[in-house]
Amino acid sequence: MKSYRYLDLITALFVVVLIVSNIASTKVVLVGPFTFDGGTLLFPLAYIFGDVLTEVYGYKKSRRVIWTGFFMLLLSTLTFGLVNTLPTPTDEFSQKSAEAFATILGLVPRIVLASLVAYFVGEFVNSYILARLKVATNGRWLALRTIASTLVGQGLDTALFLLLAFYGVWDNSLLWTVFVSNYVFKVGIEVLFTPLTYTAVGFLKRAEQEDYYDHHTNFNPFSAR
Repeated sequence: MKSYRYLDLITALFVVVLIVSNIASTKVVLVGPFTFDGGTLLFPLAYIFGDVLTEVYGYKKSRRVIWTGFFMLLLSTLTFGLVNTLPTPTDEFSQKSAEAFATILGLVPRIVLASLVAYFVGEFVNSYILARLKVATNGRWLALRTIASTLVGQGLDTALFLLLAFYGVWDNSLLWTVFVSNYVFKVGIEVLFTPLTYTAVGFLKRAEQEDYYDHHTNFNPFSAR
């Protein structure tokens, strides 16, 4: 099996971005005309990493990284949940710390489920579309392919998360406002970072001596082959 110099590093960065953005999502922020959860500031980088992984290493390697991110996200949320349920000393400092921890990291099961489902669907759809388009275009028009895959993947990710996490909790008008803000911001980041994506892809293809085309790939996300 061919070894790669940078695949482990990209995997680690991908997982860190995923977990940190998930924690940051506990706060809703205002940035100019946009209203979105704080994780939106960082989460688009996960899709950029996904684009780079699929473009350079192919869908199969990207699938492994996506599953790694999924299980690490699940592990972090289960750990936070366990810690939140454990008893706390009765002194004032410990009690205030426990309240702050519960507010920030004591995620409710509905939000955890929404985050996992949205991530799973969005990332795999993004990787699938990019891999298929690479074969269809014979590797041309990288910017078009990354943006097209992001339009679909981020759309599904954002819609699924908000519907599963907050439908019936937030007013529909607020859901729509947050969806539009999140979606426009995430896609905008992808477009803005396109030159960086080109640079990273070019560097990795040269360094790894790899430019994978998924001509005969099994695109089943549950396949081990």
